Amino acid sequence: MQTQPSHPNNQVQTEPLTFEEYVEIEQHNNQKYEYRNGFIEAMAGGTFSHGTICGSVFGEIYSDLRGKDGTCRVINSEVKLAIETKNSYFYPDCMVVCGDVEKHETKEAITNPKVIIEVLSKSTAAYDRGDKFFYYKKIKSLQQYILIEQDKPQIDIYSRNQVTDENEENILWKIERIKGLESNLNLTSIDLVISLKSIYKDVVFPILEDEEQEQKKDKEKEDKEK
Repeated sequence: MQTQPSHPNNQVQTEPLTFEEYVEIEQHNNQKYEYRNGFIEAMAGGTFSHGTICGSVFGEIYSDLRGKDGTCRVINSEVKLAIETKNSYFYPDCMVVCGDVEKHETKEAITNPKVIIEVLSKSTAAYDRGDKFFYYKKIKSLQQYILIEQDKPQIDIYSRNQVTDENEENILWKIERIKGLESNLNLTSIDLVISLKSIYKDVVFPILEDEEQEQKKDKEKEDKEK
């Protein structure tokens, strides 16, 4: 999900807001905000590629889960995720919940996703890999965190590997990267496989810098040979 550091009326926020004030601002401005322990950040509009990938991922998971036992459901970015231990609320691009949906006492947000998926942008990639993952790791039900690049066919899969005790610092995560449209995203936590061709359907990738340099060298070589 894409964010932008802004506050209602373009004011700099200096004091924390209550959850009730946060919800009131969202409703008044018809705008989604992340809420991190009293401080809010507006959700920016996504690119065409971002929206296309989000739609494809949701659709593929929804379609595949319909053919299973019905214990898991996919949820889109309109639903809040509550991390109660950090007094924080987010809007992941996509979540999968298995079993009963557990909700925060306000009924405004769920608390028990098994899978969280975020589509990266240049402005949020570092945040999604760093601080946001720090928050998401606090969710005991979370088994996989998926980060999807929108400018190239590449996905990072964070999988909870082992829990040695209740201390979050001792929870180990396995990180795997898959590349190329011929690869598959394996969501082992919900026994589901999605092809990258399906995820990136209708997405046009920009020419990468390395490829651009190679094309420039090839052209210079051709010009010299003429």
